[in-house]
Amino acid sequence: MILSRYERMIAKRYLLPGKGEGFIFLVAGISLAAVMLGVAALIIVMSVMNGFRAELFDKIVGLNGHAVVQGYGGRLPDWQSVLKQARATPGVTSATPMIEQPLGAIFQGRFEPALVRGMTVADIRDNKTMKGKIIGGSLNALTPNSGKVAIGSRLAENMGLQIGDTLTIYNPSGRATPFGTVPREVGYQVAAIFEVGIYDYDKAFVVMPIEDAQTLLLMGDVVSMIEVETVDADRVGQILEPLAGKVAGRAVITDWRQMNSSLFEALAVERVAMFVVLSIIVLVAVFNILSSLIMLVRAKTRDIAILRTMGASRAGLVRIFMTVGVTIGTLGTAAGIVLGFTFLFFRQSMVNAIQFVTGQNLWDPSIRFLTELPSKADPVEIVTICVMALLFSFLATLYPAFKAANTDPVQVLRYE
Repeated sequence: MILSRYERMIAKRYLLPGKGEGFIFLVAGISLAAVMLGVAALIIVMSVMNGFRAELFDKIVGLNGHAVVQGYGGRLPDWQSVLKQARATPGVTSATPMIEQPLGAIFQGRFEPALVRGMTVADIRDNKTMKGKIIGGSLNALTPNSGKVAIGSRLAENMGLQIGDTLTIYNPSGRATPFGTVPREVGYQVAAIFEVGIYDYDKAFVVMPIEDAQTLLLMGDVVSMIEVETVDADRVGQILEPLAGKVAGRAVITDWRQMNSSLFEALAVERVAMFVVLSIIVLVAVFNILSSLIMLVRAKTRDIAILRTMGASRAGLVRIFMTVGVTIGTLGTAAGIVLGFTFLFFRQSMVNAIQFVTGQNLWDPSIRFLTELPSKADPVEIVTICVMALLFSFLATLYPAFKAANTDPVQVLRYE
């Protein structure tokens, strides 16, 4: 809005009321603070929700790929031909054979469930999710038939394992004998400890070269699945549709959405619900702006009447009071952006501080999957939140502004 000089002067005086008008100023300040808190809450919650999804997606897909071609019964005998077909499929960037089997881990009499994963040595060393998360040892020590493994940090912590210790893997499906099946127990040296940041993986994963996994599980030259990555994770179903027809009857293709459908659907629903609920805070703040402007109009009725007799137009009065309300909304929105990003920058420190003061564990990785509070600000969402706050603030000014513009100076000044 383009204001004339006198309109700017009056709007400034109404934003900073004089002596005896402190209550109106207090209500306006509360309105500004409410807008600030509402905008900050929306920015913080939506950024954290986006961070959750991004972190989970990156780490889950980083370990499991965009999809897996899994053989029936956990075995894919003709895996070499399936591997060639997968790599020849347009849109597929990589395809890697893999073995995955839930077994048991034993160390000094302590037993923990473990998820043994056999991967090619090259894939182990180049895996981005594990490569940058090594907290002890080295992945380079893992070579075929070396008897060395990499384990998750939570598994190491729960069992008291250190680099160089021998971890025994218990396979209940051992060799068949005349007296029944004899379980296998094979010892492996811990060569590396990783922490990918997802609790369920860190507490169970035991990664070894695929040759060692085949020997442990007595599989021969057979794998469990082939991990596939594509050029676009969101189009993985469409990209792998030709491959699904070729492997029908031998294997089934499962993509990342099917493997984690309940988790990502829950996050999407919670994200929408939180946005709607927290938007109510902004709406309440807007009603505070509305009430403060109504009180301002009531308090300035005589001044408005005098302005009208001096030649002030109705449009000018509308602009004045709309400017006051929109200014409160704009300042509150700007302060909310600053507060929101400040909280996001220091989010983990604040969580740790609150945990220290209260003595409560607010961030249990076993429940929340991730070891730290994630965050990822989406510029489109930030702009949407700001536009929404400003639009609500603008709409809240309409009634008080037109009420002031329709003031009848004759009725107000009749007995003055």
